[in-house]
Amino acid sequence: MTKLSELEAILFVVGEEGIGLDELSYLLGAETPQVYEWVGELDKRYEEDENSALNILEVGNHFVLTTKKKFAKLLKKYAQSPISNKLSQAALETLSIIAYKQPITRIEIEEIRGVQSSGSVQKLVARQLIEDKGRVDGPGRAILYGTTDYFMDYFALKSLDELPDIQSMEMEDEEESTDLFFDRYKGKELDTTTEEQE
Repeated sequence: MTKLSELEAILFVVGEEGIGLDELSYLLGAETPQVYEWVGELDKRYEEDENSALNILEVGNHFVLTTKKKFAKLLKKYAQSPISNKLSQAALETLSIIAYKQPITRIEIEEIRGVQSSGSVQKLVARQLIEDKGRVDGPGRAILYGTTDYFMDYFALKSLDELPDIQSMEMEDEEESTDLFFDRYKGKELDTTTEEQE
């Protein structure tokens, strides 16, 4: 296990929120100039490897592991594919948490679910069901997520007040309460004609 592989693992896990140089320095046990050099080295490896779809973006004071621009058309096609249109149970659970707890960070979602949720969050963003509502004031400047107008239209809600009452749902059978949108979502597919966010 090398420092570059450790760096890659961290960048993968933090997802689209990215991570700051100071935190990387702490996690990798090295001075910030050295860590910055490793970031550049790893990005250069990605850039020179034609078989790699990845690169590293420096956004503000954060580093984010992303896909290369040349794959944008392919990934947009995936997002619009009827095959990938149905949301998984994990994505629906994540969407439920965001709907009730918004604005909320990915870390807070994972604390509630007890599992890593970056994939579900990214899928919900791609489906335009959730969006960036700002950032937390403090270390890391984590993204705050909330539901979109498309979410409201898709689930036929005029306001968030129309969401099922959590207290009454807690009285129901556990199996029925795990998917807050099951009745409205079951058998439906997202509208593939909706223009994807750039």
